[in-house]
Amino acid sequence: MKFLALTVALVFGTTILQAQTVPVKSATKNISFVKTEHNFGKIKKDKPVTYIFSLKNNGTKPLLIENATAECGCTTPEYTKAAILKGKTSPIKVTFNANAEGAFSKRVTVKFLNVAEPTILVIKGEVVK
Repeated sequence: MKFLALTVALVFGTTILQAQTVPVKSATKNISFVKTEHNFGKIKKDKPVTYIFSLKNNGTKPLLIENATAECGCTTPEYTKAAILKGKTSPIKVTFNANAEGAFSKRVTVKFLNVAEPTILVIKGEVVK
């Protein structure tokens, strides 16, 4: 009986250890941002605000942004359509139109060619009169 319990425990423990040590290779390691979230703080209503996120291609091949999409029409991302060469940086300009009062948090999803996971950029703040 002890042998059976020990065998089950050993098999179960080995399975858990193997599941935890399987390496996960991230394709986004070749892409870095100075920061992925910006807080504008308090901003005035009807005065659009802009923040420029800076990305760097740390890889060995050119990097191409497939698209950058905002979760609503109040936020507009602008980005280069050209390839970002290795070692180079490129801006992603995000503008928020500030039409409604109150706190906001908006996401921009940036999808890169041949990279499975998109990068999420966040802008937030509070619109006041």
